[in-house]
Amino acid sequence: MSLFKRSLAECFGTFWLVFGGCGSAIFAAAFPGLGIGFAGVALAFGLTVLTMAYAIGHISGCHLNPAVTAGLVAGKRFPAREALPYIIAQVLGAFIGAGLLFIIASGKDGFSTATGFASNGYGPHSPGGYSLVACFVAEAVLTAFFLLVIMGSTDARAPKGFAPIAIGLCLTLIHLISIPITNTSVNPARSTGQAIFVGGWAISQLWLFWVAPLLGGVLGGVLYNGLAGKQD
Repeated sequence: MSLFKRSLAECFGTFWLVFGGCGSAIFAAAFPGLGIGFAGVALAFGLTVLTMAYAIGHISGCHLNPAVTAGLVAGKRFPAREALPYIIAQVLGAFIGAGLLFIIASGKDGFSTATGFASNGYGPHSPGGYSLVACFVAEAVLTAFFLLVIMGSTDARAPKGFAPIAIGLCLTLIHLISIPITNTSVNPARSTGQAIFVGGWAISQLWLFWVAPLLGGVLGGVLYNGLAGKQD
């Protein structure tokens, strides 16, 4: 499969992650009387990854996340020379997903991105008011464990066919933990798409949602190799 086609699959997949996950947060989380709340949003993000893992995992590996790509490079599961096209495709897919969400959300009177538009933040822009340090640690640690689950469940020695379920449930758990802390990133592309449309504070705080997940992803990839060694 060509790098272009694999990158295009990453674009489509990341679009679905943002459209489904952030869309659930924007439209359904607090819907009067029927809102799905944090748990519903967490499940929505997990389902986007689970469904795309089955849909495009055999095409691109279904990274959908620059931190995952970086972690797989660090864990020697993905060639470094192909990382940049994947990351560009992921950010583009997130931007398209956020753009379509913006168009839909703008169809309601009184809509404003001032309410956050499912963007990520720390300090006064953290849902629970958590500090920069707390948010950085949460994002780095959770991304590291996400990589451990990804690499472990896709290891040649792991049971076959269950990796998408393990990865989707892991992302659900990550959101259950960290929506109150940062609104959950663990994915620089997902954060970038929303921040572009919010602007201002979301752009100024975006650095954390690149640095912490990338650091955590690399750490997770290296740790898994240290724990598990080479695949047979």
